[in-house]
Amino acid sequence: MEKKLISVVGPTAIGKTKLAIDLAKYFNTEIISADSRQFYKEMSIGTAVPSNEQLNAVPHHFIQHNSIQENYNVGDFEKGALNVLDNLFEKYDIAIMVGGSGLYVDAVIYGLDSFPEVDREIRTKLNTIFKQKGIEAIQNQLKELDAEYYAKVDIQNPHRIIRALEICLGTGKTYSSFINKKKPPRPFDSIAIGLSTERSILYDKINKRVDTMIESGLIEEARSLYKHKHLNALQTVGYTELFNSFDGIWDLDFAISEIKKNTRRFSKRQLTWFGKNKDIIWFDVSTPFDEILDKIIHLKKVM
Repeated sequence: MEKKLISVVGPTAIGKTKLAIDLAKYFNTEIISADSRQFYKEMSIGTAVPSNEQLNAVPHHFIQHNSIQENYNVGDFEKGALNVLDNLFEKYDIAIMVGGSGLYVDAVIYGLDSFPEVDREIRTKLNTIFKQKGIEAIQNQLKELDAEYYAKVDIQNPHRIIRALEICLGTGKTYSSFINKKKPPRPFDSIAIGLSTERSILYDKINKRVDTMIESGLIEEARSLYKHKHLNALQTVGYTELFNSFDGIWDLDFAISEIKKNTRRFSKRQLTWFGKNKDIIWFDVSTPFDEILDKIIHLKKVM
């Protein structure tokens, strides 16, 4: 029987974890998390790590397996996830992957683009420019060196901008020229299930989730991580806003409102990313589990 990877994707707070667990229980298999915010053991509340009850219901991989002190990127995840899948497919015909980090999901399903090695000093200099002059400086540089990639990258994500710039500067070629090349096929078939809902319902879910995080101790968690705020892992929604509050830049109420606003913006970027993927089969989050399951079983038979 051909091995199958079933991926559950969609925006933050939509309910991906529950569906993934229900599918893993039905198919008696295990889950790979492709949520890059949940990789770090020091970050729990602000990243909405599944509860202990959820984690105990089904074996999970790549949940809080790294420290914020470690350098860990999408290439590391791709290699690790493929190794885990090799092991899982020795025991099961089906594995589940779940997450809202589109680049990480795509890395496992389709593979990453290949880039030449460049001088690490280039990234160091770009990080210095970003810290001293802000994101606009590196945005403008990318627009000048690779207008094609500038038009489609998340322009508010400094890590992706710097990654593209270091390739441009280190090779003398555009970042765009290295991407979307043909990659070797994976030794498994993929079925991608997307969850969606009306924008107003999603935003209400997000706002309520942030309120729950605050009640659960997000402020205290962020305060315990404040001394590490310079680390890449902490340059993320839910923490940077509270760090601004601790620095006296914003008051606490405004910081919390910014977490909600920036999480809503993040969800829009997730929907844009996944919306470009024609392989994803979308369901409203209110769709009964049996209906989603019937579709998956039908796809398994025809693939």
